[in-house]
Amino acid sequence: MSYTHPTDEQLAEIYRSTGTIAVVGASTNETKPAHRIPAYLQAQGFRIIPVNPVADEVLGQAAVDSLSEISEHVDVVDVFRRAELTPEIASEAVSIGAGVLWLQAGISSDEAAEIAMDGGLRIVMDTCMGATHQRLVEAGLLER
Repeated sequence: MSYTHPTDEQLAEIYRSTGTIAVVGASTNETKPAHRIPAYLQAQGFRIIPVNPVADEVLGQAAVDSLSEISEHVDVVDVFRRAELTPEIASEAVSIGAGVLWLQAGISSDEAAEIAMDGGLRIVMDTCMGATHQRLVEAGLLER
């Protein structure tokens, strides 16, 4: 299997079927994309679970050290970590039964994509989850 970037309709469907997003690498620093983008998604009504072993709380939500600590269903694992770390994150996403592995803009890994797809997850790479949501809303493919 090789990675094919989802169409806008497929991306819109991901958002429509998503309630909970685990954000790996969520930041407490308000100037960083790893804080601003989850904040935007939270403001759009998505439940954010920050995954950051050095933070107690991000965006008013208790942070967890790893995906394996999450006891509820996760629809999307949104990743703000270096590409070389993503295969392990993909394995964790598969093991918790997530639906989608989403690697933020500037992050791609064929190995992570293969792990995710082999584990039954949908994959989005090198794409900003916040900007894409905003673009699809503006295009009329999603409601706010």
